[in-house]
Amino acid sequence: MKAPFILLLAQLCSASLVPEREKDPEYWRRQAQETLRNALRLQRLNQNVAKNLILFLGDGMGVSTVTAARILKGQLQHGQGEESMLEMDKFPFVALAKTYNTNAQVPDSAGTATAYLCGVKANEGTLGVSAGVTRDHCNTTKGQEVTSILRWAKEAGKAVGIVTTTRVTHATPSAAYAHSANRDWYSDGEMPLDALESGCKDIARQLVENIPEIEVILGGGRKYMYPKNVSDVEYPQEEKHRGTRLDGRNLVQAWQEAKPRGKVAEYVWHRRGLLALNLSRVDFLLGE
Repeated sequence: MKAPFILLLAQLCSASLVPEREKDPEYWRRQAQETLRNALRLQRLNQNVAKNLILFLGDGMGVSTVTAARILKGQLQHGQGEESMLEMDKFPFVALAKTYNTNAQVPDSAGTATAYLCGVKANEGTLGVSAGVTRDHCNTTKGQEVTSILRWAKEAGKAVGIVTTTRVTHATPSAAYAHSANRDWYSDGEMPLDALESGCKDIARQLVENIPEIEVILGGGRKYMYPKNVSDVEYPQEEKHRGTRLDGRNLVQAWQEAKPRGKVAEYVWHRRGLLALNLSRVDFLLGE
């Protein structure tokens, strides 16, 4: 009995460490605006409004990782390593930004992606929500959702997209469109019964429903889009790649059906299919 009690006590203590002001999204937005104002006072910068924006996010790519990459590059070129330069080192303007989880010194991708993409610090393991949400507690989510730069761009009339080398429902890309008390709720097959009964949606479903007008979605994780035990198109004999959904829905089909009449929505699952597309005639693209 001691172990569960200690775990419960640790969770309660962890939750209480987050100051009340940090649960308010406006606290973070005011802080960000003040930081920008201070920076603008120090130097004259290009203050033109950007026409378009591409955000490259290297998951776990902190200063030490970049330093190691720089040294390795130099050593592979038969140098000492430290004298080498990465392409990003050649940019005319470079800045550092720090982020963290409100309840953990060692952050995870979910809370930090929420900070990067939504401008609001969050608890470890939570996606697209404020620090008022406790991990695994579905009933704390309602009213705590925060919006992302992807939604802001869409509302400004921009075309938007998500391209990732991991699954599209992974913590880093999904902070752009999802609101979840747990980063691991990829499909309803990974969610506890109480969360489903409370009305929380899995991340794959939110990908299809929250912002249905995302023009480009490319990444992995298609098994979370298909009903449980449906064989994978590429690996039909491998059980680990079979569908995981308990609601019986085919979300790829749902994604296509949700598009406006007259718009072309294409789904591809291999390189050949992607290269064969006439992209000038495609309005929406999903590749997994």
